[in-house]
Amino acid sequence: FYVIENGVYDIIVRIEGVEKNVGQYDNNGSFGELALMYNTPRAATIQATTPGILWAMTREVFRSIVLKSAFKKRQMYEELLNQVPILAGLSAYERMSIADALHTQIYEEGTKIIQQGQSGDEMYFVEDGEVRITMKKSGSEEETELVKIQKGGYFGELALLTKHPRAASAYAMSRTKLAVLDVGSFERLLGPCLDILQRNIDDYENQ
Repeated sequence: FYVIENGVYDIIVRIEGVEKNVGQYDNNGSFGELALMYNTPRAATIQATTPGILWAMTREVFRSIVLKSAFKKRQMYEELLNQVPILAGLSAYERMSIADALHTQIYEEGTKIIQQGQSGDEMYFVEDGEVRITMKKSGSEEETELVKIQKGGYFGELALLTKHPRAASAYAMSRTKLAVLDVGSFERLLGPCLDILQRNIDDYENQ
């Protein structure tokens, strides 16, 4: 794996037996990680077109760093998911799969996370902080607070379940750290929880 300190490098790929220049690194960037991550032959040739300096990392060091980082990320999210009641019925493997699909987003105090009426393609789990859920009743501009969600809670699932626009808005009440699950992973991984999630639709409508 190589990190560029300086220099210009052409990216050359063999296409239908002919080598073609498909891009260029100009004094920044990195390359060579795919072959190390997936244990496959190099997908491209990198050729220096000027003098330059590269920082190199061996396969063993690269994989140990990447795997260690991935393990820490999975462990952190698994601890969070273990606190989410609706996931209690999932196997350890299913929770691990969800953990691998999550990524973190941070919102400052007062930031609007989701907007009522907009389309939704993500579900959120609260890692740290607190989120306020509000809703505007039909014909009114006033927002009514429905609930406050703390660590271990979740929101945003209704739009993914119903395919309808967001039913409510969400605001960060303090600096808030959220674990985010996209709609594709939601549909693929949360199948066993859909019955429980479906009940929330009636809860929101009743409010």
